[in-house]
Amino acid sequence: MSDTNPESKTSIQVIERMMRLLDALAGHTDPVSLKELSQSTDLHPSTAHRILNDMVLCRLVDRSDPGTYRLGMRLLELGNLVKARLSVREAAMPPMRELHRQTGQTVNLSVRQGDEIVYIERAYSERSGMQVVRAIGGRAPLHLTSVGKLFLAADEATRVRAYAMRTGLSGHTQNSITDLAKLERELLLVRQQSCARDNEELELGVRCIAAGIYDDTGRLVAGLSLSAPADRLQDAWLKQLSHTALEISRSLGYHPEQAAADAQHALQTHRQAAARPQ
Repeated sequence: MSDTNPESKTSIQVIERMMRLLDALAGHTDPVSLKELSQSTDLHPSTAHRILNDMVLCRLVDRSDPGTYRLGMRLLELGNLVKARLSVREAAMPPMRELHRQTGQTVNLSVRQGDEIVYIERAYSERSGMQVVRAIGGRAPLHLTSVGKLFLAADEATRVRAYAMRTGLSGHTQNSITDLAKLERELLLVRQQSCARDNEELELGVRCIAAGIYDDTGRLVAGLSLSAPADRLQDAWLKQLSHTALEISRSLGYHPEQAAADAQHALQTHRQAAARPQ
């Protein structure tokens, strides 16, 4: 059945015109005039001007001088984000499979997106018996997951408090951390131990442990977690998990020696910030 909704057709037309303008800009290394863009895309100057203005507001396009345009920095940011996720996944899969072989449990790779984590890859086997399997693309609140706690622990105290205000720290089980002071104490432990735990906080009967994956700048870009039925999770697996996460981080250019010094400085900063009156 054809779509006869005029608004839908208009939206698709605007997107198609935006893509034509982006493609035209991508073909030039120098800023391009409105007249040239209009000619190369077969768009009326007023139409091109209106769409370009909207793209400037979204930072998809930058206005260099009056009447000239070039691709915007937002595209670089988005491109780097996609590149980082793809490279992390590519680097992580072989070590993840090996960790799964060693433990027999599901290994998850997750990244942060806003106030949630998103599962982007996993290693498991249907022949390994009872396992906790997270769907790729699935999401969960930061404060209820082991990987999410890693990302919150990397934030400044003010950002953690802002997260708590936005989300209300709603819980899923009786074990969920729903109090800011308790969450802050939990995050201090995460920083001290360089790992995080989910003690049946997202789902009853499921426990998780997580270690961070870092890039060549020392930035936390993903988390590696091992999920298991609560009565089967072994603390001994944490050493293997941490070793695997470090192996992946090294493949991304991470230097743990410098990071250790940075982490010590960050921990001291967090302690000082936590001691200040709110």
